[in-house]
Amino acid sequence: MLNDEELDRYARHLVLREVGGVGQAKIRQARVLIVGAGGLGSPAALYLAAAGIGTLGLVDDDTVSLSNLQRQILFRTADIGRPKVEAGAQALTALNPGVRIQAHAVRLTAANVMELIGGYDLVADGSDNFATRFLLNDACFFAKKTLVSAAVTEFEGQLATYKGHEPGCPCYRCLFSEPPPPGTVPNCSETGVLGAAAGVMGSLQGLEVLKEAAGLGTGLAGKILTYKALTTEFRTARLPKDPACPLCGANPTIHDISGHSGTA
Repeated sequence: MLNDEELDRYARHLVLREVGGVGQAKIRQARVLIVGAGGLGSPAALYLAAAGIGTLGLVDDDTVSLSNLQRQILFRTADIGRPKVEAGAQALTALNPGVRIQAHAVRLTAANVMELIGGYDLVADGSDNFATRFLLNDACFFAKKTLVSAAVTEFEGQLATYKGHEPGCPCYRCLFSEPPPPGTVPNCSETGVLGAAAGVMGSLQGLEVLKEAAGLGTGLAGKILTYKALTTEFRTARLPKDPACPLCGANPTIHDISGHSGTA
């Protein structure tokens, strides 16, 4: 049962016929892990905390820098130099004290990924490198966890929900079978990123996590959404399961996460 404060706090959810008390209870029971407290993880975390997700975990081993503040809205100028998960946990608790925040000030690795995701129902990937994306995809597949993955660069973004462990649903490797060679894809420090574009994708990522947690509408499993900020274009395309996928295909060649290097 929701207490009086929660009835007031979540009133705009409760009057939605598709959410109501049952949906809000599901949101409160959900445990969500956000990997990367950056331009994507910041808006996702803020909206998930505001919505009343029961437990919200943050994984990031970085500290807040001045250049982060152009897009990482979870932080303030006074947070420069602080661990991101520490400053983020403080901001999220101030927003909604009813949400349990778990700060994991570590770098995601092959050695700790299974333990980290094991305590959560849903995983949101807001990382900025392919090694982490592939590691999370593979780990979530073996742990049978739903993965909501977002990416943004310059003026464009993409979003998808991966449930490769479920029949007919693709995983990230159905889109990209293996990481690109090191150094062939520049990162955002080299190409730049429009801060508000990261905000759009992170907010959409938070929305898809909420839909999965509460069982709302139609999710993005089996589809991929792309966004072009300069022309204000959204496109959703079908993403079929690849029968030859090395992870979730008919004859997989990846049977565990041992093929990943120590750090991502």
